[in-house]
Amino acid sequence: MLLSREEQSTFKSDVYVHFQNQGSPSLLVECNSNQRIPMSIFSSALRFSGRNVRISRQISSCLSVSNQVLNLSKPAISAHVSNEKSMLTHGFSKGFSTHIERQPHSGDFFLRQLFDRESCTYTYLLADAYSKDAVLIDPVIELIERDLEVVKELELNIRYALSTHMHSDHSTAALKLKKYLPSCKTVISAASGAIADTLVRHGDIIHFGRHQLEVRATPGHTNCCVTYVCHEEGVAFTGDTLLIRGCGRTDFDQGDPETLYNSIYNQIFSLPNMLRLYPGHDYRGRTVTSVLEEKRYNPRLTKSREEFIQIMKTLNFAHATDNQMEHSLPESFK
Repeated sequence: MLLSREEQSTFKSDVYVHFQNQGSPSLLVECNSNQRIPMSIFSSALRFSGRNVRISRQISSCLSVSNQVLNLSKPAISAHVSNEKSMLTHGFSKGFSTHIERQPHSGDFFLRQLFDRESCTYTYLLADAYSKDAVLIDPVIELIERDLEVVKELELNIRYALSTHMHSDHSTAALKLKKYLPSCKTVISAASGAIADTLVRHGDIIHFGRHQLEVRATPGHTNCCVTYVCHEEGVAFTGDTLLIRGCGRTDFDQGDPETLYNSIYNQIFSLPNMLRLYPGHDYRGRTVTSVLEEKRYNPRLTKSREEFIQIMKTLNFAHATDNQMEHSLPESFK
């Protein structure tokens, strides 16, 4: 398929895009000379085709392309038709869209997801690829050496160690991290009552390089839960407030199902549908979800507020996927 002149002008570059369907599907991008094409064209192509784009060469936040063929692997999942239309779908096929989360990140945004097999906890390393300023979200004390090794190899400067809520292992890990990196500042919600270098509140902004995270208060699992949102990159880090097809438990001190429901709907489900959500834990090997996926498929949160409250009050927390969360609670929370 060939873009019209009007569609070409949308990208402000003399670019021709062909979709070839015979044999192994491929996307051919041609231009008269080396052009710097915004990465958004490939993000849109991904949403249009429902396929993964294999990019051969990337320079900063753009791609330098000259008569190169970018292979498209077989569809990762079946496309889901909805009423949400992107710019490119208007040009190619009206009414066709997917609920696949947007891809990829900006070229200067670095995200690494790290996993603790013992507690099924995720730690996130975010950085500005140019300035090397970075933040570490929810480090685990037993794996500080692992995290430091990655930081050293990538020559990153950890400016902040962020906690999504009061977990004893995470809080202790942040303090241990400061012993190795004295310039690193610990960050936690002011509602925690904890001692940290920076106590954040709803609406605060954390900067690292040119990137920033918005702090959203999302209590309910504990009083001090927060979600960190990077709007430009379309990602949020929800801690234990919202999990993949689940949510944080509410059966201990500071837990409140109605508060949790309101937090998720007002502060997380109000975000764009395509925004990707990275949880604090997962016990089934899943790594990421999206706002739209959780709105549609989360078995607890597809219910009314009243039904959700009843579900949370009657859950059997002897189940391993819920019970394992207790490992990291301070003694005062148990």
